[in-house]
Amino acid sequence: MPTIAETTVEKIEMVFPEHAGAPGQIHGGRMMQWITEAGTMAAARMARGQVVLGAMDDIDFLHPVKVGEIAILRAQVEYIGRSSLEVGVRVWAENVNTGARSVTLNSHLVFVSVGDDIRPRPVRERIEPRGAAEMALVEAARQRREQRLTRWAKRLDLATGTQSRESEPLPTSNGPPSAQAGHADPATTWRFESVRSVLPEDALFGTTMFAGKLLMALDEAGGILSMRYCRGLVMTACLDAMDFYAPISTHEVVTFKAGLNYVGTSSLEVGVEVVTEKPWTGEVRHACTAFLTYVHLGPDLGPRPCPPFTPNTVDETRRWEAARERRDLRLARVKRLKAALTGESPAEKG
Repeated sequence: MPTIAETTVEKIEMVFPEHAGAPGQIHGGRMMQWITEAGTMAAARMARGQVVLGAMDDIDFLHPVKVGEIAILRAQVEYIGRSSLEVGVRVWAENVNTGARSVTLNSHLVFVSVGDDIRPRPVRERIEPRGAAEMALVEAARQRREQRLTRWAKRLDLATGTQSRESEPLPTSNGPPSAQAGHADPATTWRFESVRSVLPEDALFGTTMFAGKLLMALDEAGGILSMRYCRGLVMTACLDAMDFYAPISTHEVVTFKAGLNYVGTSSLEVGVEVVTEKPWTGEVRHACTAFLTYVHLGPDLGPRPCPPFTPNTVDETRRWEAARERRDLRLARVKRLKAALTGESPAEKG
């Protein structure tokens, strides 16, 4: 059985101007796509077949990779369940002039091994952690799994109406997305909606949309709303835990519904609900809901204060308070990550 280190896949990309979001630095959605590609390669190798992204536990951007730098993505399988594989992806930025490397991003993804029918398929391969460091990775993966189970239990409660709705899954029903989606009734005064069709080029395995393409479009929707609100450039700082509820197939129509949840000093949180529609039947399904944090950038690309926002309705207040709770958890997670990176040896950092 391989160790965790022996499952590592390394993906290296030069950051070109075409990859930029804010001037001179990579677009957050593009990096999310690269992360998913690296994670998919690591998971598919261990699964010996097709995998789909089932959940993302976190994506924390510590700082952006700049145009002209090299992005080094390392993905490794850290835990294997019956049909699921947990993959950690870390990204380094390398300065081509000095050769210096710095960790720019850390994330954890959960893939599901599937057959041609897109149903879960058992993973026969196992990993054998070696040493205390790898055992700690396994334990951390188990803890994230417990947190996911709690999220899924909460979603079931929301679906049955036993709790107030934060991101209630959409029922399978007929009618256009505008009539069925969770943001049909104005949830906030700041909203943005975009629609795109899923083309064959968007699929990696069979006819299922590759999650990396979805994440890039999702980040664009949240970024556009953020730029409109701030009247300036923004940078993706974080994507909090997200679960995929339904696969998206080619020729379907995907709608991204973004709403402003919270505004801090120089950052803001945007919730993006994704629904997919079969236009030939009118069936609509809730694919996922994401919570993204953006930082408002000034002309020098440094943090700049956001325009103030005061929630005025019951729904806006509820979203605001939920976002504040996520913010506290996120700050604690990033603090732990930075402390762990400080304790790593140069060799461990790449």
